[in-house]
Amino acid sequence: MLDSLQDGLRSAFKTLRGQGRLTESNMREGLKLVENALLEADVSYSVVKDFMKDVSDKAVGQDVLKALKPEQQLVGIVNQALIDLLGPVDPTLKLEKDVTVLMMCGLQGAGKTTTCGKLARLIGTEGKKALLCAADLQRPAAVQQLHVVGESVGAKVYSEEGATDPIAVCQNAVKFARENGLDVVILDTAGRLAIDEELMQQLKTIDKRVQPDQVFLVVDGMTGQDAVNSAKAFNEALELDGVMMTKLDGDARGGALLSVKHVTGVPIKFIGVSEHMDGLEPFHPDRMASRILGMGDMVSMFEIAQREFDQEQVQKTQERLQKGQFTLDDFRKQLDQIARPGLMTKMLGLMPGMGEMSKMLQGGDHEKEMKRLGGMIDSMTAAERNDPKVIDNSRRQRIAKGAGVSPQEVNELIKQFDSMASLMKGMAGGGMSSAMDMMRKLRSGELMDPTGKMKKAKQGTGKRLTSKDVAKQNKLKKKLKKRRR
Repeated sequence: MLDSLQDGLRSAFKTLRGQGRLTESNMREGLKLVENALLEADVSYSVVKDFMKDVSDKAVGQDVLKALKPEQQLVGIVNQALIDLLGPVDPTLKLEKDVTVLMMCGLQGAGKTTTCGKLARLIGTEGKKALLCAADLQRPAAVQQLHVVGESVGAKVYSEEGATDPIAVCQNAVKFARENGLDVVILDTAGRLAIDEELMQQLKTIDKRVQPDQVFLVVDGMTGQDAVNSAKAFNEALELDGVMMTKLDGDARGGALLSVKHVTGVPIKFIGVSEHMDGLEPFHPDRMASRILGMGDMVSMFEIAQREFDQEQVQKTQERLQKGQFTLDDFRKQLDQIARPGLMTKMLGLMPGMGEMSKMLQGGDHEKEMKRLGGMIDSMTAAERNDPKVIDNSRRQRIAKGAGVSPQEVNELIKQFDSMASLMKGMAGGGMSSAMDMMRKLRSGELMDPTGKMKKAKQGTGKRLTSKDVAKQNKLKKKLKKRRR
């Protein structure tokens, strides 16, 4: 997500790392690179100008220039400025009435009909029943497409064969919802290839006659400033309650995302992060700022894990971890849970410092890799899975032959398992509080360097050695050598 913007900002911060002494001059050079990264991401010039003024005023202050780690302070300043630019936002839907009517509008090609289905699914997870209304009577096959989308998410679809009046269809859909005990009506209105007077007049009439509780605009995040211009025009006609930005999992540069709220005053409420029907997320400015800066989004990752994983299996694993137990059988079950298409890439993309690995996996065959790892584990005996330390050279040769891989690959699997076992045991018992504490440390710069990479863990007590300590160690080494002689 927003890879080019991430890379540009990371390069800007990297130029400040390793400077012998930071001055106002070289700080401004770094800020210029931040500005260039935003402009290359197609962020509105007026937005960049205001954003950089806010960041510059804070970044070249004496408190930052005299700090021990000014480059990390700059990351923190940019992070807060991004949060301020994108928010505040209330990502919740107000579904308090007996029947809440949500009106969806947008240009053709933005993904409006699919987003209607994703929204219906999301509402369903909150225990509400949604009705999709086929009010797009302009585009060929639009009604049929909505029926297909509704069936895929388990939502009812209201349509009238041969209808020509979208206002009447919307009114009848609301009446149908009241009579059938449905909680929410989602109006899928008509779009156009471009904004025109006929489209706007139709939407204004629906707004006036049906009186929807909330009006949302669906915009394509890949269209840059065109999305911002569309949001401005629709808001002037309808007074939008929010924007739903689609296709952020594609080649979106980030310009629309960072510009819409500042230019129009309309907040982004939801973002489309995949083509799958579960790929609609509530928008959180603080989490998005962390993603843009390559600091991950551990809270969202834990929420996905809570939603997607077998919670009974998770509980069993948690209990075993608290007892210090984590075997290759447990590892195998973890692999099975994340093997679903797109899930591993999504979760890796939310982990701090794992963005590059996520990009590498996007072009690979995940299922094939999971089968390869699973095959090696299945080729082991119960004793070997329980304690991989017993695997000597002859056992390694047997496992490799059984799985159709090389002995080196078996070695690599065991190394991966050892690393994961240490991590899992270290996090045992922490749950969501551990995730929140990790987010706090990430934002304060305790766990990450300015380039977005995780810092290496300190060995031993973590106490820094002074020059006197080093001198003492060297003397002891010399004495030991003399005794050996």
